[in-house]
Amino acid sequence: MREYELNLSLEELEKRTHKDYLVTKKMVDENFEGYKNLAQGDKEALKHLVKAAYILEKINKQLDNVHNLPFEEFLNKEIEKGNKRAELTKILYDAQKGVCALDRESNIIELAKDVHATFGKGCYPEDLGKQEFQQIILRMLKRGKIDEVKTILNQRSVVERNGDELIGTDYIDKYKTEFSQMADELEKASKVSTNKDFNEYLELQVKALRTADPMLDAYADKKWAELQDTPLEFTITRENYSDELTESVVENEELKSLLEQYNITPVGKDFLGGRVGIINKKGTEALLKVKEYLPLMADNMPFKDEYVQNISPDKESKQTMVDVDLVTVSGDVGEFRAGITLAENLPNDDKLSLTIGGGRRNVYHRQIRLITSEDSRKKLQERLDAILNHDQHKYYNDEADHWFTIGHENAHSLGPNSGTEALGKYKSIIEENKADITSLAMLDVLEQNGMYSKEEKEQIIVTYAADNMLKSKPTLSQAHRVRSVMQNYYFLKEGALEISADGMLTVHIDKMIPTAQKMLKEIIRIQIDGDFAKGEKYVLDNFQWTNEMEVMAEKIKKVSKSLNGKVEEPLAKKLLEE
Repeated sequence: MREYELNLSLEELEKRTHKDYLVTKKMVDENFEGYKNLAQGDKEALKHLVKAAYILEKINKQLDNVHNLPFEEFLNKEIEKGNKRAELTKILYDAQKGVCALDRESNIIELAKDVHATFGKGCYPEDLGKQEFQQIILRMLKRGKIDEVKTILNQRSVVERNGDELIGTDYIDKYKTEFSQMADELEKASKVSTNKDFNEYLELQVKALRTADPMLDAYADKKWAELQDTPLEFTITRENYSDELTESVVENEELKSLLEQYNITPVGKDFLGGRVGIINKKGTEALLKVKEYLPLMADNMPFKDEYVQNISPDKESKQTMVDVDLVTVSGDVGEFRAGITLAENLPNDDKLSLTIGGGRRNVYHRQIRLITSEDSRKKLQERLDAILNHDQHKYYNDEADHWFTIGHENAHSLGPNSGTEALGKYKSIIEENKADITSLAMLDVLEQNGMYSKEEKEQIIVTYAADNMLKSKPTLSQAHRVRSVMQNYYFLKEGALEISADGMLTVHIDKMIPTAQKMLKEIIRIQIDGDFAKGEKYVLDNFQWTNEMEVMAEKIKKVSKSLNGKVEEPLAKKLLEE
């Protein structure tokens, strides 16, 4: 067993694991009405789905950092010896699901000494830097290793050194034992679940887990995106926001030219998440009302005639939507690193299912978004008192944050759906920015067509603005937070937002939507052009942490101590033991 030295002091660990600093999101328990009302077959299926999700978490930990599983084993041994620091370290490790992660103030938390997060995470050799990586790929292309480079630069490969070259192995083959175990659990679930469509999806997913073939994933994704009326939810998420190495190849002009010559598109590595839940029918019915407005939104996108988008104004939208009560969020979905996922719109544009006629699916996480305790409600009010003009408190509505998120997730289906890979490391930042700004830019159109009232529109605007203020300047690796800084800077510059010298925010509601529409045009233009230099300039020009933002951040820190977060999954834990 490998030995490690714990990095955080007992004092720091006690602080970070205290309830004031460690936010808790609780998933459903066995007394949850939705669980009790499930058919017996679905309850039995749920056991196997949870087991599959936990196996997937083990796989993703290896993709995240090569030290994760050895460090976890070390911690468990130290805990057996009565090591208090190890016990508290394990709480943080389980929360962030890894040895290295960013906290809510954008500090990198490294739980073991001399173990760091690397550009390529656990998908590349730990000692491989960007410059050497680019030189190796260049060398391999000049040697005619075209197919090998394609494997290295795709979403699914785990890359290792091979002499003075690299070699990529599909993650299905790399972690064959674990994926086979997952497949076994999903197969068992498909035998007892009561919904035919859901079972068909599980059967397709089983095939994809047993054989390293992206097209098998495409068939499973296509079926998953069609599911609308099922009792249960099971998702394998594959998103590529964390890999900072693969797409760095476009920063080398000679290499970029050769990749274009050989028609090789570098796509960041996928990190895997699992979601298991119970469909909330009432919440889902509310979501589905949005669907009729998607063609209208598509028709109002800037430069709509210059690209193909997933939502067509003149066709039925290939978009399903479900509100889910969560049993477990594992792997990439459940990592509480600075924040945790509220909702997802999948598959992403780089996935094959979209090329074979597949659509997308929005899944919303009820237990993540709901404010259920008086303590949480009190903390929210303290934050508003500290940063938002008191005359505008009447506009704040935490449910409006959910409405905004609905707009954000659907916006991922709007705009250019190909060609943005050329934006390299800025692709995800720009896409997340587009999703937020589209949600705002469409509010007048949606109000005029009856989706929102004027009051609801104003609530969305003010709630968005208040929630978008951060506790600290993020790093460029945090796509979701970088976009917040970009938006705040842009809206401040345009006079739609104002922060006083003492750090109080005033939202000029009448200026917000026109400003969002202006920014959206700029974003879409960047995505259409697919020019790395233009994308980089746009992000860096707007990623400006101003004095006003710093004053605001310091005020937020005083009323919001949270640095980390964790999830509790009582029903999932119970099902694992059965």
